Amino acid sequence: MSRLDQILAANREFMRRLPDEFVRTDCAPVAKRPSRGLAVFTCMDTRLVDFLEPAMGIRRGDAKIIKNAGNSVTGPFEATIRSLIVAIFELGVEEVMVIGHKDCGLAHTTADDLKKKMLARGISPDALHMVEHELESWVDRFHHPCENVQEVVLRIRTNPLIPKDVPIHGLMFDPHTGEIEILVNGYDAVARYKETSVTSG
Repeated sequence: MSRLDQILAANREFMRRLPDEFVRTDCAPVAKRPSRGLAVFTCMDTRLVDFLEPAMGIRRGDAKIIKNAGNSVTGPFEATIRSLIVAIFELGVEEVMVIGHKDCGLAHTTADDLKKKMLARGISPDALHMVEHELESWVDRFHHPCENVQEVVLRIRTNPLIPKDVPIHGLMFDPHTGEIEILVNGYDAVARYKETSVTSG
């Protein structure tokens, strides 16, 4: 059975035994806006699935979840920033949590190793050459997850398209124990911004 067939078979079984919480008509449907006003930006690591959200007390409908490789932000208007803009201005997000994790699966990957694998699979050298510099700086971030989270928080907080009164927190998650530790408390930057606004106004 192919992976697609496995997914479809699982879906048929899920639909057959659909939990009451998804089909009850006597309560309000889950809203499109996050009920806790929260966006979580994290890594696509498989160990976070069905683990990170419960560890945070987040349930269906509570938060917008954004994922990519290494919870990285590479430009001023790339996909993560665009998602946050929509979440903040259209969907009621009031706080953002950037969550890295320990023991990254790419912690020992190098740009050279990745390029060799891409070339071996038929990616053209010209295509790689166009993104070579960005690829090298991006892959290196996987080696230092704490520093990456702090940098991503700074990139989001200082992005001119993100409001200064939105707290951007930086957290580190342990995919083995479920523990979360604070690297950056976003309330501090918002407090400084408000103090500056008062004194300059």
